Amino acid sequence: MARSTTCELSGPKPSPGPWANLSEMCGIFGIEGAPDAANLTYLGLYAEQHRGQESAGIVSWDGGHLHAERGMGKVAEIFDADKLAGLPGDRAIGHTRYSTAGSSVIFNAQPIVVMTSMGPLGIVHNGNLVSAMATRRELEAAGSIFQTTSDSEVFLHLMATHPHEEIVESLLQVLGEVRGAYSLLLISRQGLIAARDPYGFRPLILGDLDGQPCFASESCAFDLLEARPLREVDRGEVVLARGDGIESYRLPPVSRAARCVFEHVYFARPDSEVFSDSVAQSRLGMGARLAREAPVEADLVVPVPDSGLYGALGFSRASGTPLELGLIRNHYIGRTFIEPQQSIRHFGVKVKLNPVRELIAGKRIVLVDDSIVRGTTSRKIVSMVREAGASEVHIRITSPPTEFSCIYGIDTPTRGELIASDHALEEIRRFIRADSLAYLSLEGLLGCVSGRPETYCTACWTGEYPVPGEGHGETQAELFPLRLEAGRQR
Repeated sequence: MARSTTCELSGPKPSPGPWANLSEMCGIFGIEGAPDAANLTYLGLYAEQHRGQESAGIVSWDGGHLHAERGMGKVAEIFDADKLAGLPGDRAIGHTRYSTAGSSVIFNAQPIVVMTSMGPLGIVHNGNLVSAMATRRELEAAGSIFQTTSDSEVFLHLMATHPHEEIVESLLQVLGEVRGAYSLLLISRQGLIAARDPYGFRPLILGDLDGQPCFASESCAFDLLEARPLREVDRGEVVLARGDGIESYRLPPVSRAARCVFEHVYFARPDSEVFSDSVAQSRLGMGARLAREAPVEADLVVPVPDSGLYGALGFSRASGTPLELGLIRNHYIGRTFIEPQQSIRHFGVKVKLNPVRELIAGKRIVLVDDSIVRGTTSRKIVSMVREAGASEVHIRITSPPTEFSCIYGIDTPTRGELIASDHALEEIRRFIRADSLAYLSLEGLLGCVSGRPETYCTACWTGEYPVPGEGHGETQAELFPLRLEAGRQR
């Protein structure tokens, strides 16, 4: 692999935004058979706000029509009592979004709602279809007119070309023709349908609220509603919820699971269970393992908030080095802010983080974070901590070096922008100006989650993609020809 020899001169391009890190994916929530379905969906999305702050939306079914409301911004900024009152019905799905496919504009906000020969349909989707562009070109050539640039709309257009009296059969046929990652909810006059791809990239959980089925990306949404989590929607499972009952269908299996382990590293809330594991316990384990793999003499362990907190706590406990909250995060940043005309050093990071000088001054500091992406933010944080008086700054990362872009629904930069893709460890250390730098090994990371290592997707570290990107390999329909295995569970 080609290596740059002068990291100061050949480091990655700075991020255009104020906070260069991995971006969240999307959060979805849905409920069937509840009189105040839209209000409950609003609360479910509120609990999943961390999964995307770009746009949000809800669509409900009142027995005759779909009613939709979408907007740019956070859930509480979009919905008020009047807007929720305009979403009647006992069936609803919702979405909070960070774009990974399609630009950041209102027409790409979800849910996406269309009229078809099967009646009105609405969809919300977490993930990314690697086959979306080729499929879209084929559909457009056949006369389809797309209203968004989102890959999620592909599901609806394909369903329109495969109408069935039972809508779930239409969706099952479509899922046999697409490739990639999806956890999705579909709302129709016949019921609410949940589906998860055969590899299980993205989480999706089935719950029960007072006898009514509900679905969420993370269990923390159920906690807020006092719903009872029942189980994960299995990989390759399609669940039709009608009234208070469910019907379960299965897509033909694939050879392996490919759960996104970055859910445990960064994306999920620590109070959630994802892939049947406690996120908090996983992150504590990562920090403890990192302390054993890369010990360092220091006075304080300081987390980079918020996602570095549990890793830092695990590092502190295992190393015996005290933990202090030496960096404070501003949680009230809007989507935009006005920069001063006069340049302020490290302004973008200072808007979000500020050091506690009284804790840091004169101390040897271990900064614990979940990842380094471009390296520019880590460099600014190290500089801030040094300016606050730290005598040494050591960086410890609770995941391996991110060398490859994700094609399954994480908004990672291009590979050329990832600092670890073409810089050695020592070059990265010099670029971020730390006294030492260490990452958690992949073996160590996978040892902190349950299940066999081969059941997780680790492509962002290894470059081994379970489902090839567009233009490579077979279609999903070729991988498993349509064979509906419907087992009804009531």
